[in-house]
Amino acid sequence: MMKDWSSRSRYVVLYIAIAAGMSDNLFAQQPLTVAEASGFTATSRHSDIVDFITELQRQSSLINIEILGVSGEGREIPLMVIGDPVPTSPADLKYDDRAVVYFQANIHAGEVEGKEAAQMLARDLIQGKTAAYLNELVILIAPIFNPDGNEKISTENRRNQVGPEQGVGIRYNGQNLDLNRDGMKVETPEVRGLIQNVLQRWDPLFFLDSHTHNGSYHQEPVTWTWGLNPNGDPRILDHMERVLLPYVTERMREVYGTLTIPHGDFVDVTEPETGWVPLGPQPRYLSNYVGLRNRISILNEQYPYVDFETRVQGAYNLFLTFLDFLHTNKDEVVALVRQADRRAVARGLSPSEDDVFIVEYEEGQPIDQALTIQGYEMELVEGFGGRRRARPTDVKRTYSDVPYLARFTAKRTVSFPTGYLITVPDERVLETLLAHGIAVEKLTEAATLSVESFRVTSVSGSSRLNQGHYTSSVVGEYTIVDKEFPVGTLFVSTAQALGSVAAYLLEPESDDGLVVWNFFDRYLQAQWADAAQMYPVFRLLTPTNLVTVPVAH
Repeated sequence: MMKDWSSRSRYVVLYIAIAAGMSDNLFAQQPLTVAEASGFTATSRHSDIVDFITELQRQSSLINIEILGVSGEGREIPLMVIGDPVPTSPADLKYDDRAVVYFQANIHAGEVEGKEAAQMLARDLIQGKTAAYLNELVILIAPIFNPDGNEKISTENRRNQVGPEQGVGIRYNGQNLDLNRDGMKVETPEVRGLIQNVLQRWDPLFFLDSHTHNGSYHQEPVTWTWGLNPNGDPRILDHMERVLLPYVTERMREVYGTLTIPHGDFVDVTEPETGWVPLGPQPRYLSNYVGLRNRISILNEQYPYVDFETRVQGAYNLFLTFLDFLHTNKDEVVALVRQADRRAVARGLSPSEDDVFIVEYEEGQPIDQALTIQGYEMELVEGFGGRRRARPTDVKRTYSDVPYLARFTAKRTVSFPTGYLITVPDERVLETLLAHGIAVEKLTEAATLSVESFRVTSVSGSSRLNQGHYTSSVVGEYTIVDKEFPVGTLFVSTAQALGSVAAYLLEPESDDGLVVWNFFDRYLQAQWADAAQMYPVFRLLTPTNLVTVPVAH
């Protein structure tokens, strides 16, 4: 149970519903979300969600509450665990073949549709409206992932979107950091809580992160895409493109009456047929990060230029669509992710010449399926500062055979190692690896090994701050050296399910690793020296027996 959970039972939403003259049928759905009770003019505060969940607990034994984490400003992040029977811990599922799935909303607290839809989903699950899912699934729901940003509700936030009229929160958390840029550096309590208390503790095979997008104009109220990083498991990537994309498109249209397209923007709004491109594949974005962990991962983006109620309903329908798929295809999806884990371990045990890590990728490669986008004819107008911008006219237009540029292919690769040896006793590096759930070992016997080293010839820093960092990139040369590694050297084997995450963090040329986020800055260049420095992480290419002990978190 949630400690310090509110014992108050507030019925404000009921009174609002009565004042609004809502039907008896709506009363039967109690509790109402703030969005429902206000006629979709307002969104929930943290205390509203606390009270809503408390009422669900009063109504049903199908729900337990855990604490996903505590925000920087001290607010608890509730995690609803819903099942029939509901497990009190993952240990209850040891001899249970139900699959665990996870829905998350409000990571950007101005993007509130998923927050309201997630509460509606939880209510409908425990009240039996959608209970059929529970014979195959245990459903985790975190409706308010960014409670600190959520409490800064103002009508001045996200003024470009249509409602809710009473305002929304802000994008950032209490540390002024974007939680959807923290997948690799893990500097926020919210993302640390997600990794520890959801991804590691419950190991859901499915992850959905709900947002609202600002971008190109179209008629479809719901967009979504999948974990796109090309270093992820290729069979999962293929499954998302070839199986889930057509399934979701058809089911949303035919069963839920909702148009949807993959998430993206027009490459050129004046020539929409040129292509439709999603956000980049870096694992700092949580949907890409979870995909790199060999799980089915979804980024959901609502369209901001339709009314708030339509956006909430669209998010709710998308949640149901994925539950439909997971419920019907549970065994197939379980097999898909378990096989991906086994392939990851096998690759690290004995990498072949074909096993590589992609350090540079070609962007903008089309997937096999072209898109049909219900758009508008566009016009160019003069905007702020004399800059010309495109805006939609009232003339609707269908754009057919639009390439979806969501495939990122290898441009430059390095061989995939069997492990990494870290020669500096940096607690921040170690703690971050452990925070991801990566297994780290320590040499208890010195070893002389043939390894690949990376000699840094130049270091470049960004000219502006990015999430509190002047991010770095390096250029250098790889060489094979014989080196003695003393007792205490850290060793990270890639023969683990999170081998790709370990490689992404430790490869010097990774576009989103620890080098990028300044974890190794002090080791990359001596204060008064012009000579190249040796990157303090060495790549072990050949499987070797080492005498080690595991490092505890």
